[in-house]
Amino acid sequence: MNFNSKNPFLNSKRFSSNAEPRTEVHQAQIIDYNQEMTVSGTINKTAILFLILCGAAMVTWWMAFNGMNPMLPTIGGAIVGFILVLVSAFKPQASPYLAPGYALFEGLFIGGISAIFELKFPGIVINAVGATLVTFLVCLGLYKFKIVKVTEQFKSVVVAATLAIATYYLISWLFSLFTSYTPVHYGNSMMSIGISVFVIVIAALNLFLDFDLIEKGAKERMPKFMEWYGAMGLMITLVWLYIEFLRLFAKIASRD
Repeated sequence: MNFNSKNPFLNSKRFSSNAEPRTEVHQAQIIDYNQEMTVSGTINKTAILFLILCGAAMVTWWMAFNGMNPMLPTIGGAIVGFILVLVSAFKPQASPYLAPGYALFEGLFIGGISAIFELKFPGIVINAVGATLVTFLVCLGLYKFKIVKVTEQFKSVVVAATLAIATYYLISWLFSLFTSYTPVHYGNSMMSIGISVFVIVIAALNLFLDFDLIEKGAKERMPKFMEWYGAMGLMITLVWLYIEFLRLFAKIASRD
């Protein structure tokens, strides 16, 4: 944006008429900091998404404990939430609209799946919520005090492990649909519990990537919509972490 002051005293013509002749003229630019990504802005938007998710989760939770079938909003929320994540990955500039939608539909899924686990294993939800919160705070502290540094090698390992887990889950799910194959991570065997612990560790490591994205995005003065993108990425990781804790605690509870 070219700087053309409305103040007569600062008028560009007045400056040029009194300035010494130059062979090269540089035009000043105004940097609108209100249109740039900030850490505080991302935190605020993460809080907004969290409140939307919790509000939506209460809907399917209430349905489950009041004699209504929450499966339609639960399954529908999971599908729509996944679609919104894919769209956002290719169109980050649409994140201001996609992120709240993701929080809404993912909240429906979270509320329904949490109610299902709670009905089968009373008390499991509060344990999973507590474990997720503690993990988040520990990872945030480790990142803030530079105990864990996000290097390129660190990113490569975490991304590779995450993709491997996603591929394994997808292949296992497809096999279980069309064959009698039972995936190793099903059930409550020690092997299954070990896999859940490993997945939780990888999910927690993804939090460091989210923190790094938000911090670097703010330093590089990325567009304002990246606050929503960063907040959405953080929420996706937290949801994944929470679901994995639910599954782990359910496996342990079923062994008793």
